[in-house]
Amino acid sequence: MSTIGISANGKTALVTGASRGIGASIARRLAADGFFVWLNHPTEKDSAEPVVEEIVKSGHRARAIRADLAQVSEIRSMFEVIERESPTLDALVNNAGICPFAEWDAITEEVWDRTHNVNLRGAYFCTQLAAKLMVARGAAGRVIAISSISAIKGGTVQTHYCPTKAGLTGMMAAFAVCLGPHGITCNSVLPGTIETSMSAEYLAVAENRQRLESQTCVGYIGMPGDVAAAVSFLVREEARYITGCQLLVDGGEMVKHL
Repeated sequence: MSTIGISANGKTALVTGASRGIGASIARRLAADGFFVWLNHPTEKDSAEPVVEEIVKSGHRARAIRADLAQVSEIRSMFEVIERESPTLDALVNNAGICPFAEWDAITEEVWDRTHNVNLRGAYFCTQLAAKLMVARGAAGRVIAISSISAIKGGTVQTHYCPTKAGLTGMMAAFAVCLGPHGITCNSVLPGTIETSMSAEYLAVAENRQRLESQTCVGYIGMPGDVAAAVSFLVREEARYITGCQLLVDGGEMVKHL
């Protein structure tokens, strides 16, 4: 159902955690922008193939690739396939992330480790391997981490999750310094509340939705496409002088509550 080859703009992107939500929206947008897109998914049960089929039916190019980002060996195997089958890698979007909501006194070592391994460690080794490939092939690449406003503000059921998102912004800043001389930019996108399956149950309660809407400047909750639009800009040539930044996509929630 998928196609390997040169994309419309001659560029290739990898989006992690692309089977649904923000990741799927980013993959669709980059494919529409002309990229050949690799859509990472963690398991066959949570497959990105339906999104790939949708992209291909729209006349664009994409392929699903499985790897559990909590396992560095699987990340390495994923990049071996990409290196072998794609002429280049021009953009990496570290989107994969989990947030098993739990109160601070209920966090176990297993929940802590799994959350950090997927959200932060997995993103680190994806960035390391992507950057090596970009440098080896002379690509003026783009690396983007989908962080969160939870990197800045706390959450009562996110004491394990917030550190991973703060870590992503710090990691992108450090990589920006390291990779800038190679023409590679590294940035973070920090979404606020977005309509996804992760937030669906919470937002289904009318009081919760109304409260979160009132916390924004614009008066409504964002959609995955709002995040994808930010990524679409950051991967362009026009964004070549933007690196190490933290781009808020939160409807003004942070500035309203400064």
